[in-house]
Amino acid sequence: MLRPTTIWQACAQAPRTPDCLARLGEARNPIALGDDPGGTQISWWLDGWTPRASAYAVAARSTADVVAGINFVRQHNSRLVVKGGGHSYLGGSNAADSLLIWTRAMNRIDLHDAFVPLGSSMPPKPAVTVEAGCMWIDVYTAVTTQAGRYVQGGGCASVGVAGLVQGGGFGSFSKRYGLAAASLLQAEIVTADGIVRTVNASREPDLFWALKGGGGGSFGVVTRITLQTHDLPEHFGWAQFTVKASSREAYHRLVERLVDHYAENLFNPQWGEQLVFHEDEVHVSMVCQGLDDRRAKSVWAPFIDWIRASPADFTFDNEPQIGARLARRWWDLKANPGLVPDPRDGAANQHGWWRGDGDQASLFLYGYESQWLPATLLEPAQRGQLANALMEAAQFQVVELHVNKGLAGAPAEVNALALQCAMNPKVAEAFALMIVAAGGPPPFAGLPITPPDMTKAHSQAERVAKAAAVLKALAPQSGSYLSETDFFRGDWREAFWGENYARLKAIKNRYDPAGFFFVHHGVGSEDWSPDGFTPVRS
Repeated sequence: MLRPTTIWQACAQAPRTPDCLARLGEARNPIALGDDPGGTQISWWLDGWTPRASAYAVAARSTADVVAGINFVRQHNSRLVVKGGGHSYLGGSNAADSLLIWTRAMNRIDLHDAFVPLGSSMPPKPAVTVEAGCMWIDVYTAVTTQAGRYVQGGGCASVGVAGLVQGGGFGSFSKRYGLAAASLLQAEIVTADGIVRTVNASREPDLFWALKGGGGGSFGVVTRITLQTHDLPEHFGWAQFTVKASSREAYHRLVERLVDHYAENLFNPQWGEQLVFHEDEVHVSMVCQGLDDRRAKSVWAPFIDWIRASPADFTFDNEPQIGARLARRWWDLKANPGLVPDPRDGAANQHGWWRGDGDQASLFLYGYESQWLPATLLEPAQRGQLANALMEAAQFQVVELHVNKGLAGAPAEVNALALQCAMNPKVAEAFALMIVAAGGPPPFAGLPITPPDMTKAHSQAERVAKAAAVLKALAPQSGSYLSETDFFRGDWREAFWGENYARLKAIKNRYDPAGFFFVHHGVGSEDWSPDGFTPVRS
């Protein structure tokens, strides 16, 4: 067993020592944080959770190691947490006085030309089997760069595979390929009784369904998953630019025009990722699939021409970057300059992360809220209301619309498969996930950085809440995505799972009647104190 410590513990105990400075040097490296048993992608949540390394960690290399860890915790009536990639915003892989099962070293990947789940009569499908410690960059390298296929995983390349799938899972191209969970064909899981179970649509189908969006860390420790792979389009592409408005009136016209352009030209399976609204500017950071360079540019030409026709009102920060490249090279660090290689000595050649994702590593979250926005807001009669709300909310805090994290506009078969998963069915009606967040550097002693102003942090959290409230008012019952949400959300059961929660709770009670697996706002967590140590149910 290991004795993990967080970076922040090491620096508080011995400030500016070589160990502190070496680990601090990796605090902005999302892959290094996953490689550290005491590391978490988010360093703290204001008034929510703080990093507390487990007392001990099992560095699992096999399913047998996971079984041994679970049996030990059950026999000693201890607290257990699980970490693959460590990306839980809500602190799911973080708990003091616990045993950590750390799956990072379980990273085997096997490709299948014709996979049939155990005990199933379904036709064979091309697939990939992935152990729980893999990151998506590992899977994309094997499936896309090397084999020329596509698998629906996460947009953030350093996220762990098992946690993302259990949360439902969105990637940049989910408007075309759906939820990561919808591609799940089979999973191996160790439940609270220490039994290794292979589950699929034919074997223990209720538990299998719960793993498709019911949330990680609630039903057992997933050790291996098998996902269907898909034909790879010839091209993936991008559109990146920022437009600044010279006045409030001009900004209002800009937001209205962008909403119209999205609804009429981009609300389809080809386009995903983000539209970002600032106080007086908008930032487009989108990707596409199935369009070559010429077609990607042509989609944006009317909007860009409209901007350039009013130079007194609108300016680009730089020339718009719109183009496409061979899809097989999308996750190839040698071919895609948008990827940052892991700079550590001895790092795997394929390991890297998207340039924009590095800022999230070790972030101290002041506030984070999300809500699905229904596609009815894109109807002509509703677009003005949406544009007004976006403009109003952006005066408080930056607003992001993640249009790949809502499945309205996706092919009918994609939505049908999503509705066979456990997450809130409202995802099929949503055109985007609205996210409003704020954060800053980690607030710990012993760091050679200026600590954040906590008064300012609370003020920023209030601005996040105000901005989110404006947009939530458009669709107060539309729900939210459990992997990117507010730590303090009161209606979490309804928001994350809707009508599916009762079934999930029944499955939880069947496979984990003692509440052995606990995560904040996970299925069954209402039966426990906030720290997961004390039962509160009758």
